[in-house]
Amino acid sequence: MNAPFDNLRTSGLLLASAVLLLAGCNQNPGANTGPNDDTPTSGRIQISVDETFAPILKSQVDTFQKLYTYAHVEAAYKAEDYVANDLMTGKVRAIVIARQLTAAEKAKLESQKLIPRTTKIATDGLAIIVHPSNPDSLLTMAQLKAIFTGQSASWKQISGKNPLGEIDVVFDANRSSTTRYVQDSITRGTALTKRVFAAKSNPALLDYVATHPNAIGIVGANWISDRDDAAVQRFLKRVHVAGISKSDKPASPDDYLQPYQAYLALKTYPLRREVYIISREGRAGLGTGFASFVAGTKGQLIVLKSGLMPATGQTRIVTTTKQ
Repeated sequence: MNAPFDNLRTSGLLLASAVLLLAGCNQNPGANTGPNDDTPTSGRIQISVDETFAPILKSQVDTFQKLYTYAHVEAAYKAEDYVANDLMTGKVRAIVIARQLTAAEKAKLESQKLIPRTTKIATDGLAIIVHPSNPDSLLTMAQLKAIFTGQSASWKQISGKNPLGEIDVVFDANRSSTTRYVQDSITRGTALTKRVFAAKSNPALLDYVATHPNAIGIVGANWISDRDDAAVQRFLKRVHVAGISKSDKPASPDDYLQPYQAYLALKTYPLRREVYIISREGRAGLGTGFASFVAGTKGQLIVLKSGLMPATGQTRIVTTTKQ
């Protein structure tokens, strides 16, 4: 399958309004140890991050701390439900999550006289992963729903010729954002197949699909998109990213798309979701500074390299035609 672009270039990315007060704002680290005496570029903060975005957030944290040497960001990577709960209970001041807060969650924070700050940082594409030997690497959304609900319990029901037997559906973790996404946007409330289990992490999910030809899994695009990353290169040698079509009756193989940035930008890839940093800080502290960095020029370039679609800036898509 050919992607409809040769390259993606980002220009005109603007820094967020609180733009870190620049490097000159770094302070004496000994004076910034508590939750209320840090600045946007110094101090110490704990954040909770949806594990789906671990590769990209590790890059963001490392780069931020190299630029602002008196800033210490301690990130814990967890399933989505635990990430949201950490913000609600005040265990952390900021989270990275693939949804906005619910009305009930906002009301709970407002009852504490806290107004959450939500910053969109990216658009993610969820990748459907199958074994390289699986002949069914092109799937429609209707077929995905049948697989995830158990209506199609074997690969033979998908194409009639697939000899791989019963389908094992693998998620990264219980209570994860990918599990919620499948139930909200694919099965739409219908119960999941009985042949479903959690691999406990995204690397474990990828390893399971790589060693079980009958399995199918779902991961965030940043686990398989940055081809400069040695881990991504290893994953892509062992699994295959399926093409997905919105149409129940695709006219050609070109109707099946993978989670390339171009398809995320054009909103044609069907399995998309937005990614946010949400802060409960009542002042412009380190959580606000980190969110501004990720939403600013350097942070958005990291998003671009990771394979997700940056939230800000202009992307030029170049389409080539065969001669």
